[in-house]
Amino acid sequence: MTEGALRRTSLYAAHVAAGAKMVPFAGFEMPVQYTGVIKEHHTVRGAAGLFDVSHMGEFEAVGPGAAAFLRRLGTTEVSGLEAGRVMYCAMCREDGGIVDDLTVYRLEGERYMAVVNAANIEKDWAWMLSQKGPGVEFRDVSGETGLLALQGPRAEAILARLLPGGGDLGAIPYYGAGERTWQGCRLLVSRTGYTGEDGFELYCRAGDAPALWEALLAGGAGEGLKPCGLGARDTLRTEMKYALYGNDIGEATNPLEAGLGWVVKFQAEGFIGREALLRIKEKGLSRRLVGFEMVDRGIPRHGAPILAGGRPAGAVTSGTMSPTLGKAIGIGYVPLTHAGEGCEIAVEIRGKARAARVVKTPFYRRGQA
Repeated sequence: MTEGALRRTSLYAAHVAAGAKMVPFAGFEMPVQYTGVIKEHHTVRGAAGLFDVSHMGEFEAVGPGAAAFLRRLGTTEVSGLEAGRVMYCAMCREDGGIVDDLTVYRLEGERYMAVVNAANIEKDWAWMLSQKGPGVEFRDVSGETGLLALQGPRAEAILARLLPGGGDLGAIPYYGAGERTWQGCRLLVSRTGYTGEDGFELYCRAGDAPALWEALLAGGAGEGLKPCGLGARDTLRTEMKYALYGNDIGEATNPLEAGLGWVVKFQAEGFIGREALLRIKEKGLSRRLVGFEMVDRGIPRHGAPILAGGRPAGAVTSGTMSPTLGKAIGIGYVPLTHAGEGCEIAVEIRGKARAARVVKTPFYRRGQA
C-alpha cells in the first residue's frame, strides 16, 4: 500500500458487496451508510444494528507493572478494576488536556487491554510507550484484531442464538466482558457500546471477522438486524451526548469542562495531569460542554458559532437533526453563565442567529424510540 493510502478492515469486501457507501475516516476506508443514515438509526433504536468498528486501536499491557502503568496514564483507578470488567477513562497530558478517551479491560490477572480511538492510534501508542515503566510488556494488537458492535434492544437475543448454549450473556453485566467461543473462534464479548442501547462489542481475530459478520446478519435477520454505517453511529452517539474525540474533546479541553469529571478520581494519586486538574477544579470552570436543542429552524453543524447574550461565546462541536426526537440538537462549550438547563443561547446558521435552548442530557433515554 502506498504512503498515505487508506487502510481497510477485514470486512471491506463485505461492505462493498452489500452496497455500502465507503468514505475516508481516521485513515481507513469505512462504510458511512448502507440504506441511509436515518433508516439505520431507527433500526438500532427499534431492533438491532451491526457495525464494523475494527478501525479502533487495541493495545495489550501484560505483567506485574501493567496496573501501575495504566494507573499513571488514566484518570481513573485502574488498579481496582476486577477481572472481566471494563472501565471508561480519560488520558491526559500534564496540563490536563485530553490525549484521548478510552476503555480499559482487565482480561485476567495481570493482563489488560486499552481500546483507543482510530484517529489516535499512532499518537496514543507513542505517548503511552513513553510512559512505560518496568514489569510490563506493551503490544499494539490493532492490526490483528477485528471488532464488531452489535447494538439495539434485540442484540442479546440475536447473539444468544449464535453462541453455544446461548452464551450465558446474562452473566455479562454492563461494562463487563467475558470470553466465548463460536465455531472454534475465540471471542471477547463486551457489554459496551456507543449508541445508548443495550448491546455488545465483539473482539475477535481480524481473519475471523468476515465469517462472524455474515453469521450474525443471517441469524439476526428475523429480529430485524441490519448492517449500519458510521453515519448512524454518529447520530446515535450525539443523541446520548457521548463525546467524540476531535470534535467535543481534545488536547485543548479538559475532562472537567467536558462533563467527564466523573472519570477523574483525584484520590488516585500519581496520574498524569492530576495536579493541573486539581488547580482547574479549585479555580472553577469558565465554560462547560452542554447539550442544546434549536428553538428556531436550522440544524447546528460542527464549527458553527454559538452566541450567548448576543456575543460570540463558543462553537458547536457536534450537531444533527435527531432522527429519534425529530428535533435539531447540538453540543458545544458555553460560558458557565449560560450552561444551566433552560438557558437561552443562539447558533449562527447561514449568517443568521438562530435561537436555541440548553437542555438536560442525554437527549435520548432508552425506550423513547
